[in-house]
Amino acid sequence: MKKRSKRRVVVTGYGMVTPLGRNSRETFDHAAAGESGISTIKSFDTSGLPCTIGGEVDDRWVADSSHLLARGLEKCSSRGLKLMLMAASEAAETAGLDKLTDRGRIGVSLGYHGESPSIEDVILFNRFHDGGGTWDIGELRKNISYSYFNFFRRKPDVATSLLSMAFDCRGSNLSIVSACAAGTQAIGEAFKIIGSGKCDAMLAGGCEASLNFLGFLGFVLIRALSEKHTEPRKASRPFDRKRNGFIMSEGAGCVVLEDLDHARARGAAVFGEVLGYGSSADAYRITDIHPKGDGAVLAMKSALSDASLDPGQVDYINAHGTSTTQNDLVETLAIKRVFEDRAKRVPVSSNKSMIGHPIAAAGAIEFILTLMGINRSLLLPTINYEYPDPKCDLDYVPNVARKQEHGIALTNSFGFGGQNACLCLGAYKEDR
Repeated sequence: MKKRSKRRVVVTGYGMVTPLGRNSRETFDHAAAGESGISTIKSFDTSGLPCTIGGEVDDRWVADSSHLLARGLEKCSSRGLKLMLMAASEAAETAGLDKLTDRGRIGVSLGYHGESPSIEDVILFNRFHDGGGTWDIGELRKNISYSYFNFFRRKPDVATSLLSMAFDCRGSNLSIVSACAAGTQAIGEAFKIIGSGKCDAMLAGGCEASLNFLGFLGFVLIRALSEKHTEPRKASRPFDRKRNGFIMSEGAGCVVLEDLDHARARGAAVFGEVLGYGSSADAYRITDIHPKGDGAVLAMKSALSDASLDPGQVDYINAHGTSTTQNDLVETLAIKRVFEDRAKRVPVSSNKSMIGHPIAAAGAIEFILTLMGINRSLLLPTINYEYPDPKCDLDYVPNVARKQEHGIALTNSFGFGGQNACLCLGAYKEDR
């Protein structure tokens, strides 16, 4: 192993909200029990659609978080940002972020795609169009049913501004829009910013709440969602031979990353360390991943190189594992290319089997679950693994969590359009 000389970046706080729980502990405990957060969608009418299931966050949890919205932020806050405020509040409280005095040295890095318009909004707009190319903008401005604050809720960059306002973070401010890789890239870019010395601490993660009709419909039209299942909780089945599409969900995950010396100086608890980060592009097709996994291989190798580690030192891989035929096959191939003869001896599992796919939030949530698993010496399972696929032949920790010490892990995120990201993380060691 090569000697590490760069600034060390550690995790001093984390938080999440998912279909499995309103916080990190609830989510991890339910995942450790192999439970599923997938059910029939209740938030909008799915009549006539070929997929009617998803991973929804309980509305009561969101309502209980209303006190987090201060200084008029509720007018601009989308559901996704409300979820992020919940996750970030848990992370910030754990880290004692409010005790840091130099707020200009605290940044925000967020993966988020904005809020999709509602069907009600679309119908309302049609009332102000004459069908011949003319809009009555004056009347639309007067209409009390549509607020101009909706404009802000649609813009991904507004969320980072509001998050920085909510937690008084005046340093670097990044908005990451890269599909399923966004949450992982947000953490990776924050890691790099702290490593460069530009910030001492950062809130980083991702959020998603596109589980409404228009957000859902696009994935229905491209036939990416599971349409064949016996019951909702059985539908997400990564690496299983009968997998037939992913399950869309919502949620948020947030970590507080901090320079190690800065964390030590203030006596902060340290939960783990970010060791390396890699990102890449397939440069292949907008709708398909590279069939040989070239981009995924590059991202994993880059993360390992950044961490000054070799594949033989990795104990576990948290897979992207979407439950689509193509992704799971190609990810398996990419892991084999990186780990070669050792590939079948490295445990691999997919949290999406239980929480579904929360798009921009996925990587952040999976990073935290991986970190918690390292600290609890527990590998979370891939549930619904019932019919082995001869082309997906790795150790996917099937169906039941496994008690096993592991100190170094990779977590993968491969975004729609060929955007790839990988983080290498590990247990905190004083003398690493």
